[in-house]
Amino acid sequence: MKIYTKTGDKGTTALFGGTRVPKYHLRIESYGTVDELNSYIGLIRDQDIDDISKNALIKIQDELFTLGAMLATPLEKEVLKNGKERLNIPKINNESIEFLEQEMDTMNEHLPQMTHFVLPGGHQTVSFCHIARCVCRRAERLSVALNEEEPIDNSILMYLNRLSDYLFVLARKLTFLLKAEEVKWVPKKL
Repeated sequence: MKIYTKTGDKGTTALFGGTRVPKYHLRIESYGTVDELNSYIGLIRDQDIDDISKNALIKIQDELFTLGAMLATPLEKEVLKNGKERLNIPKINNESIEFLEQEMDTMNEHLPQMTHFVLPGGHQTVSFCHIARCVCRRAERLSVALNEEEPIDNSILMYLNRLSDYLFVLARKLTFLLKAEEVKWVPKKL
């Protein structure tokens, strides 16, 4: 399989279903940012972290590929002429979102109660989590904007919202496991 097709040489790309759009299209920005997020999650997974977190991150990376495919499929192209769904894969759904919630609940059981905002940092691995969280929030904002123009599956928005929360809790968990310092943000008084 050749990697290069030359079909995008003039600044357009094809969505699932064949529609060509400019590479700066909001749909492309949305799933491109999800792809960027997936790469950062791979970077976190490559760190020296516990197996439970690594396995959760692999599942999340798989789901992000699915989410990207959902974003790359315009509403009018979701169903083929024969009535079958174009994406013949399990979609992001309530189960996907509940997985993230359960993981957060489990991690939170072992963490000290949060009383302040915390500054990103303390350990390189923790910083990677915070970068991924910020990229996730950007993917969410872009997807919300896309949804204003062209309706997308609401589970995409819910998943991205929950995933950014998950990445924050993961950062706190890894801070604890790596014995790093969690620096509280305490605003100065005037």
